[in-house]
Amino acid sequence: MAKLFTRRRGRSGSTRPVSKKLPSWCKYREEEVEPIIVNLSKQGNSQSSIGSTLRDKYGIPLTKSITGEKIGKMLSKAKLAPDIPEDLRVLLDKAVALAKHLQRNRQDYVNKHALALVESKVHRLGNYYKSRGVLPADWKYKPVSASVD
Repeated sequence: MAKLFTRRRGRSGSTRPVSKKLPSWCKYREEEVEPIIVNLSKQGNSQSSIGSTLRDKYGIPLTKSITGEKIGKMLSKAKLAPDIPEDLRVLLDKAVALAKHLQRNRQDYVNKHALALVESKVHRLGNYYKSRGVLPADWKYKPVSASVD
């Protein structure tokens, strides 16, 4: 899949398992997986790092095939879900890092453009989450680019 604002390709990620059914070699049951996920979340891990840990350390290919729910649903059921979704939080951190860089390097025009693109993604993703009810309707992103110029 191509990137949003360039003609280049994006980074390749890991491929999901072919079948969504529980493999025969997976020895974990639903009662065992849920406490592991809650414990990993209490240690401060994000949803994506919980999924990677389950895959690499415990040998669980897909949580949904065992429990019937995704990791985010189980965390929200246990009242451990973050108030801002992970993908939006990562974009906000990237925007803050770019703004901090631009405070020191005011003539870095490439990164000024990159900051504008990241803020555009933040606005679009914020509108999506507001329409889905994940974020409150009065949530607003305060751009950091105003202090950069």
